[in-house]
Amino acid sequence: MRVWSLPMRTRFRGITVREGAFLGGDGGWGEWSPFLEYDAAVAEPWLRCAEEAAAGDWPVPVRDSVPVNVTVPAVGPEQAHAVVARGGCRTAKVKVAEPGQTLADDQARVEAVRDALGPGGRLRIDVNGLWDVETAVASIGVLDRAAGGLEYVEQPVATVEDLARVRRAVDVPIAADESIRRAADPYRVRDLEAADVAVLKVQPLGGVRACLRIAADIGLPVVVSSALETSVGIAAGVALAAALPELPYACGLATVQLLGADVVTDPLLPVDGELPVRVPSVDESLLATYAAGPDRVAHWEARLAEVLALRSDRVRQDPLS
Repeated sequence: MRVWSLPMRTRFRGITVREGAFLGGDGGWGEWSPFLEYDAAVAEPWLRCAEEAAAGDWPVPVRDSVPVNVTVPAVGPEQAHAVVARGGCRTAKVKVAEPGQTLADDQARVEAVRDALGPGGRLRIDVNGLWDVETAVASIGVLDRAAGGLEYVEQPVATVEDLARVRRAVDVPIAADESIRRAADPYRVRDLEAADVAVLKVQPLGGVRACLRIAADIGLPVVVSSALETSVGIAAGVALAAALPELPYACGLATVQLLGADVVTDPLLPVDGELPVRVPSVDESLLATYAAGPDRVAHWEARLAEVLALRSDRVRQDPLS
């Protein structure tokens, strides 16, 4: 296991440093980077994704590149415009509902992104479940107008039941993220007709093949998104997007742009709004440069031991699991 620590270009998801680990195997490196606040039960599927990648166990791709969106953090309008301008994508996902900010802040950011995209650009927003139903219905209308038409709204409210209520109350398509990846039953979104789009992330859902099974069963168009990984982790998301029979939306896999550094010789960065389907090569000198300190290595070793112990307990309780 190799533990790394990378700076962020700007605060995103409340962090300025992204930390994680690589696990080596016959197929190369797999990334294991559950966020630090996640407990062992949440972090275990992320480990399965890393093990699958390290084993080289990915399906055969059906395309050689995937379309991607640029991700815009909850920054001011000028910085948001600049992020889109340098992102090289025709679709943008804009973070909104940041604690401490107002709807007017979100509106200004969305308008700046719309202007940066220009005619024909597509704009979606991500709320991370931070609105209640009433706020969601009112805010979606405002931001839909600011965008000149939203492609969809990702996770406007926290629960599947509330997601269904919002979907019935607005005309903008609704995408489910946390309601799938954090749910005991990811198919409740389908059963309650709570979303128009399913957002799948390979690490939280246990790997490429696990996501393919969900995509096949959930009966919704799929957007493949990232969990703020290095290029090594993004390659797993690209592998999923490349293996899907249909890919109607740009994927949220251009997030290496949010990192201030990477640990590969050939980062997975978009060219003309597309990412190539390939596995980047880890650069040992960069991995050494951004290696985490001994205390952080010890933290990740202890965390791995905790996840493996949890997995062992589950097997003892249910040998067929």
